[in-house]
Amino acid sequence: MVHSLKACWRLLHAVGHALGGWWTIRFTFPSLSPQERNRRVQQWSRRLLEIMGVTLKVQGNPPGDGPVLLICNHLSWLDITAIHAACHVRFVSKSGVKHWPLIGTLSTGAGSLYIERERRRDAMRVVHHMTEALQGGDRIGVFPEGTTSDGNGLLPFHANLLQAAISSGAPVLPAALRFADAATGQTSQAPRYIDDDNLLTSLWNTLRAPPLLAIVRFGEPQPSLGRERRAWALALREDVQQLRHDTH
Repeated sequence: MVHSLKACWRLLHAVGHALGGWWTIRFTFPSLSPQERNRRVQQWSRRLLEIMGVTLKVQGNPPGDGPVLLICNHLSWLDITAIHAACHVRFVSKSGVKHWPLIGTLSTGAGSLYIERERRRDAMRVVHHMTEALQGGDRIGVFPEGTTSDGNGLLPFHANLLQAAISSGAPVLPAALRFADAATGQTSQAPRYIDDDNLLTSLWNTLRAPPLLAIVRFGEPQPSLGRERRAWALALREDVQQLRHDTH
């Protein structure tokens, strides 16, 4: 009962915070520089984690000024917030997110690029926009698994989006994310969002959970010059696996 009451309070607080973010994007962002917008997104994300009882723990060095392509394992709807709290990047997200009530506005305001995963040719369009963004000095983030996993291992990495780094000459920065019980350090499944899980259930489980850690571990940037994307995707998967292991 106590956990449910606390979860309800957190939920109300989180909804209010989300509405505040929506207001900022609609009415304040137009007058801000890109750098100021990025800082606002990072501050908003850190505060949302606090509201939800999640403490951010950053290991390694977050990327500095771009261009850089960040790749990371994918566990939950909470991943983007956790990474944004560590450093702002423009994520490539599935196109459906753009139309989600409230969340779509927040995602678009944070600079997301959208891909229609059901259309194979849409990857070419997204790679073109990613390449332009990287050439302009942006930091772009992707989840090369293409979907969420249970965290016990990594799904195969899709290589297509790496072409943007190769074409633009931008480095790739591998990273790993893990959610853990703050008291024990053991991996928590509360934020999981896979298979038959739905967003509301995952959100409620996260809100009811004991205090959590969001551990984001950054590796070292890798130059893209002379890379072959399929071989590189295999090597990067091993790098992310090792970073994930090192978060324990």
